[in-house]
Amino acid sequence: MARIQLYVAAACAVVLALAAPALAGDPDMLQDNPPHTHPRATEIIFVLEGTLEVGFITTANKLFTKTLTMGDVFVFPRGLVHFQQNRGYGPAAVVAGFNSQLQGTQQIAMTLFGATPPVPTDILAKAFQIGNGEVEHIKANFAPK
Repeated sequence: MARIQLYVAAACAVVLALAAPALAGDPDMLQDNPPHTHPRATEIIFVLEGTLEVGFITTANKLFTKTLTMGDVFVFPRGLVHFQQNRGYGPAAVVAGFNSQLQGTQQIAMTLFGATPPVPTDILAKAFQIGNGEVEHIKANFAPK
């Protein structure tokens, strides 16, 4: 499966002056952009190349998904958990923008299972309805290297 990469176009003073930092995709970094949130910004993406499956989850726990291809635009509302996945068999490239210079990014899995100090195992076990051993196994995948 092809990959997508995002990088900040911080050097573009005009974009920064508009409080809309831009990101552009390149086919060499990652396959997926796993569930995450931007607590201080709405994100908009424009697909330059490839096919992406994108989605976000509302505060009512409703999932909205869409398959995007070249020329499509999608908006992720501020603070909502969302994701992107390259569903094609070639590279995917996107341009993304935020309505804040300090959008923040919080990766959901890393936030819960890789926090320092760690979130108590019993709290995560109860939240995910799994055993303490399973939580510890997941936490081990997010431990600092």
